[in-house]
Amino acid sequence: MTSSRRRETTITTRPIVMPGDLSIVRHWKDVPTFETEEAEGQYWATHQLDSRLMQMSIHRSDVRDSTTITLRFDPRMLSRIKRIARRRFLNYQSMIKQWLSERMEEEMKEG
Repeated sequence: MTSSRRRETTITTRPIVMPGDLSIVRHWKDVPTFETEEAEGQYWATHQLDSRLMQMSIHRSDVRDSTTITLRFDPRMLSRIKRIARRRFLNYQSMIKQWLSERMEEEMKEG
């Protein structure tokens, strides 16, 4: 007599969320504190920041006090910088200024 065993398989899938189906976060206070990175990932899989909130979060210096300069970059380095900026939803020039500002602060602390 041959006995047949029945195997049970559980498949878990995430619901497919279309861009128009994401809940819009309009205020930072609406973003909860997350216990784990997984919980944060699950939250952001169904939510997105309002474009105005994202723009307000970008530090802008007083334009009147800025000076235009020219920097020459290796094209591959500039491509990598632009790719990083896109992942962070930033303008690459703003990101470079942010990096320079952060490094300058570090240098000033070290004295």
